[in-house]
Amino acid sequence: MSEHDHGPNQDFMYGYFKEEDQKLYYRYDSERVIIEPWGENSLRVRATRMPEMPTEDWALIKPENTHAKVEIEKYQASITNGKIKAVINKIGKITFYNQKGEILLEEYVRNRKDMYADTCSSIEVEARYLLPILGGDYKLSMRFVSNPKEKIYGMGQYQQPFLDLKGTDLELAHRNSQASVPFALSSLGYGFLWNNPAIGRVSFGKNITTWEAYSTKKLDYWITAGDSPAEIEEAYANATGKVPMMPEFAMGFWQCKLRYQTQEELLEVAREYKRRNLPISVIVIDFFHWPLQGEWKFDPVYWPDPDAMIAELKEMGIELMVSIWPTVDYRSENFDEMVNKGLLIHTERGFRISMDFMGNTIHYDATNPEAREYVWQKAKKNYYDKGIRIFWLDEAEHEYAVYDFDNYRYHLGPNLQVGNIYPVMYAKTFFDGMKKEGQENIINLLRCAWAGSQKYGALVWSGDIHSSFASLRNQFAAGLNMGIAGIPWWTTDI
Repeated sequence: MSEHDHGPNQDFMYGYFKEEDQKLYYRYDSERVIIEPWGENSLRVRATRMPEMPTEDWALIKPENTHAKVEIEKYQASITNGKIKAVINKIGKITFYNQKGEILLEEYVRNRKDMYADTCSSIEVEARYLLPILGGDYKLSMRFVSNPKEKIYGMGQYQQPFLDLKGTDLELAHRNSQASVPFALSSLGYGFLWNNPAIGRVSFGKNITTWEAYSTKKLDYWITAGDSPAEIEEAYANATGKVPMMPEFAMGFWQCKLRYQTQEELLEVAREYKRRNLPISVIVIDFFHWPLQGEWKFDPVYWPDPDAMIAELKEMGIELMVSIWPTVDYRSENFDEMVNKGLLIHTERGFRISMDFMGNTIHYDATNPEAREYVWQKAKKNYYDKGIRIFWLDEAEHEYAVYDFDNYRYHLGPNLQVGNIYPVMYAKTFFDGMKKEGQENIINLLRCAWAGSQKYGALVWSGDIHSSFASLRNQFAAGLNMGIAGIPWWTTDI
């Protein structure tokens, strides 16, 4: 312990502080907390009761040349990085301030330990609550004091009409037409990323804001301060990644319908556009152009000569996009090999089926690098090598027949802990493969996203929404909040 550390028995009975490599460490009993600079005007906070701090960075990209000032006093310590300052006291309560000394966000603590605070109370509520799960890790609750006048935007895509999310209760999970991207932009001048891909929920209550993860090993969030929404968004983009340049062809008209069933039907539509001198940049082959799910190739019965089809489209200046699904049918030619190599997700109980649409299927495990490479090599051989340069990565949530989130397990861990990262890894599967082939300005259409998806060229659309004016109204809030949450490429069905 350094001369700046104050042990738990020195004048005060609770935790102690340490500075190392511009990071502020706090420890009390089995809890370890690290507050560190992470980009300009930004801090990352992690806490755990595990023996060591888990190392995953999830959505965050390691910053370069970040500097912070750490000060340790007898009853509290602080870390300042540009326009943001965090103060943690001896009982572990954290409060964030801007450069004017105004409170941006503070933890909600109500207990008898905090004898120096106005909130000293017999209620006994901890801000950071890691509740052990019998036989597992922890259920996490993170509580902050809520400013009732605050407005909150972002958080991704939810099918509801509210742009200001204050007062809402949101599921931190993906479903068809719901994309949880847990970055919140506050009218108080801060941005907050819940850097945890676990299934959970957030309640932006009038009195308390509560974030929950149903199963996790650590608390992990990132917070930034700025003088404008643009400054906050820029910091967030730097922390999680920026979109590539959109290719020129992607800014033209895309022709799609449900669905072209044959090669000749699609070609005749493309030819008619040219006969009428109508602008067209992309035409789309939708789902079930393959023999079975998990066979990432053209069905030769209906698409007998894809090479000639693609060549004709390119002569017309039209790019072809094909639909990809992550589901693998038990009857498919790749199923046995993928099972043998451990490339499919698991079910914790019951028969190994995660979706039963048009066959008994299980999804490929996009969190497994070997599975990503396997699927890409199939797509490369059957699509990319033929000249296809854009993919429709459908079912990206990924969709389940039954949304029992606790019943699925991936290479990276149980779905309850890591499930929300699936669409990021799905996008990464194709982005990395296309990048390796030398392609620049990559764009692919996906039905879902999580924090960081944007850096993998993900153009997100709002899923299989209902055809009604009420649903159309919801898409305005969904699209705007998706953009605020760092997913700038977004569209919706018409």
